[in-house]
Amino acid sequence: MNKVNFREAAASFGEEIVSIRRRLHQVPELGFKEVITSAFVSDYLEQLGLEVRRGVAGTGVVALLDTGRPGPCIAIRADMDALPLQEATGLPFASRHDGVMHACGHDGHMAMALGAAAMLTAAQQELRGTVKFIFQPAEEMLGGARHMVEAGVLESPRVDGIVGLHLWPDLPTGRFGVKAGTVMASMDHVGITVHGRAGHGAAPHQGVDAIIAAAQVLTALQVLVSREVDPAEPVVLSMGSIRGGSLPNIIADRVEIRGTVRAVSNAAREQMQRRVTALAEAVAGGMNARAEVDYEFGYPPTVNDPALIRRAEAALRALYGPEAIEVLVRSPMTSEDMAYYMEQVPGVFLLVGASGAGHGGFPLHHPQMTIDEEALTGGAAFLAEFARDFLLLENRASGQDS
Repeated sequence: MNKVNFREAAASFGEEIVSIRRRLHQVPELGFKEVITSAFVSDYLEQLGLEVRRGVAGTGVVALLDTGRPGPCIAIRADMDALPLQEATGLPFASRHDGVMHACGHDGHMAMALGAAAMLTAAQQELRGTVKFIFQPAEEMLGGARHMVEAGVLESPRVDGIVGLHLWPDLPTGRFGVKAGTVMASMDHVGITVHGRAGHGAAPHQGVDAIIAAAQVLTALQVLVSREVDPAEPVVLSMGSIRGGSLPNIIADRVEIRGTVRAVSNAAREQMQRRVTALAEAVAGGMNARAEVDYEFGYPPTVNDPALIRRAEAALRALYGPEAIEVLVRSPMTSEDMAYYMEQVPGVFLLVGASGAGHGGFPLHHPQMTIDEEALTGGAAFLAEFARDFLLLENRASGQDS
């Protein structure tokens, strides 16, 4: 049997993939509110003849391509939610929803996964086992993947491997960012409430100024990364919000500081939790104030499985040659809840170059961010190629392929 050439199939299917992306781009929805989006995805998958389960973990969608022949299960994951941003791209297919925008490429992620679903369905006679398509809600900050795992999406049938992609404007179209080991950082949440004692601005000695104490805490925290973390160990501490005080002539009795810590190892995460807590409490105490620290572990690091990253590279070479592979020297310090799946089953997560001529160079999460839609066909072809190779190679390894 001649195998389907997924590069050619994706090219012939390219207009449909782009059309899907543009339709989804116009109707962005925030996390756990992806009602229109999940209905579109579910309808499309059902039209392909797949078994579809709606309403998983709220608005999630899971579809099965069961070949009817025994074999492993490979999962393809895409995220569906958008960001609370007012789009400023001026595109003819710009967001119709005020204050909401697909500024992180999730519309493209869905289009690539749906394109792969269409191609794999057409080529299912070549396959053994099952392809599971996971469309999850709420990747942005809300950890939709964790809710999907808790809803059992990695079971029935049990997933043996999972693959995901992220469109990446920092890479040129036609290149795929590949990294063994940790490919994205963790993201933990820090909340520090500094308690002082209110007083009159004319008599500061009678109060305890929470604003001054909070300023000292913020300055001291920066020392943790510059002087206590190994310079070769990537860690980012960003305190993005500070709120306190009421009137110019009143000594503030309370200040709230909020931020995130990102790291690529669990050892660094634990070190930062200990030291942020201890330092904030000690510095505030030295100012006669009190710091209350709420440190919450969030998304884990996203770690590529060694065997699957080699298979991903092989699939890219087969499709586009070695020049398509961009080996990443460092992990981006962004985070991804794809990590929750990859804590449970072997997985691989690649970055898809999406920066072409005329695409502005704006980063992810920017109201003018755009992508080169040529990247979508390449991503869809990779997902199909990787899934087919996974099923065939796993079958050979288990002796089921004859």
